[in-house]
Amino acid sequence: MKLSSVLAGRRKYLVLAVLVGAVGLGWLATRPAPLKVVVTTVERGAVEATVSNTRAGTVKACRRAKLAPPAGGQIAAMKVKKGQRVKAGEVLLELWNSDLQAQRGLAAQQLLAAQTQANDACALSDTARRDVQRARDLAKQGFYSPQSLDKAEAEARSRAATCDVARNGLKQAQSRIALADATLERMVLRAPFDGIVADLSGELGEYATPSPPGIPTLPAVDLIDDSCLYVSAPIDEVDAGHLQVGQSGRITLDALKGRSFEGRVRRIAPYVTEIEKQARTVEVEVEFVPPPTGESLLVGYSADVEIVHQSRPGVLRIPTQALQEGKRVLLLRPDGVLEDRAVTVGLGNWSHTEISAGLQPGDRIVTSFDREGVKAGVRAQAESAPVSK
Repeated sequence: MKLSSVLAGRRKYLVLAVLVGAVGLGWLATRPAPLKVVVTTVERGAVEATVSNTRAGTVKACRRAKLAPPAGGQIAAMKVKKGQRVKAGEVLLELWNSDLQAQRGLAAQQLLAAQTQANDACALSDTARRDVQRARDLAKQGFYSPQSLDKAEAEARSRAATCDVARNGLKQAQSRIALADATLERMVLRAPFDGIVADLSGELGEYATPSPPGIPTLPAVDLIDDSCLYVSAPIDEVDAGHLQVGQSGRITLDALKGRSFEGRVRRIAPYVTEIEKQARTVEVEVEFVPPPTGESLLVGYSADVEIVHQSRPGVLRIPTQALQEGKRVLLLRPDGVLEDRAVTVGLGNWSHTEISAGLQPGDRIVTSFDREGVKAGVRAQAESAPVSK
């Protein structure tokens, strides 16, 4: 009796275990699979507060001159071509000046004549001065009458005056030479600094003229010093209070995708630019630090600047895209369940946001909110865990 009772009890427990196992297998088979989510690991790093331009900035040269000859005239010689590099003082173009050259030659001949006259007059003056000295010595010995001495002294004074007049004439002739040289120099256009010829607007035989006040005309030569470049960019007026000269920044160019250059704020405009139907902005100049080498940077390239006005290194941070409305994140717990977690944020930008409370290093948070069903309380599985940079 006892043996049969024991066997019956064991059968009962075996059947019960089979039923429980079957139910468990059925529940596992029908339970939904964990959602696939993209997560990132919370870590420490630098967070910067930055401001950026509202519209595209422009690469500009520190020195750019649109040159015209000081005087008007017909272009007789074009000494340079577009794209040519020139040195400071190098002649760019010359205007027709044959008449001025002739006048300069005449002034040179007049200078020679004045020099000869001055030499002759001053030589006679020296002779008359010596004659007077001898006459005075003879007059003291009684060998020269007072009347003759007076006559000799008058002759010496006259010769000295003639010498002075001749010397003044020589100075006038020298001034005429200087005037002729200055007039000729006005017919020559020289480079004021080292640079590259960006454009020419004149041709041989055409008439070039300086731009009169209030009437803009095309420059004969557009010269650019491309050894020093900077970016001029508009910053919204609401961000102007964060800007200071000397702040660091980054420069990116549409023409050089994937590249960025270090920069420094060199100037902040002392006024706000008001353009109709556009936001009011402050013009900011950011120079390249150090100047780029080996890069084909062209004046006029469109550029963007990102100016850093505050930085905190080594703080706990998350990608800004992981932060939801109300300063909350979705945390993937070790048990595979998503948790809605409130956090306290600090400094932030479009890339990273500082977390001062609510998370720990190594926590994994969701960044793929665009996927259906991603919410707190559901089971999830990390698809990947990229490390923030």
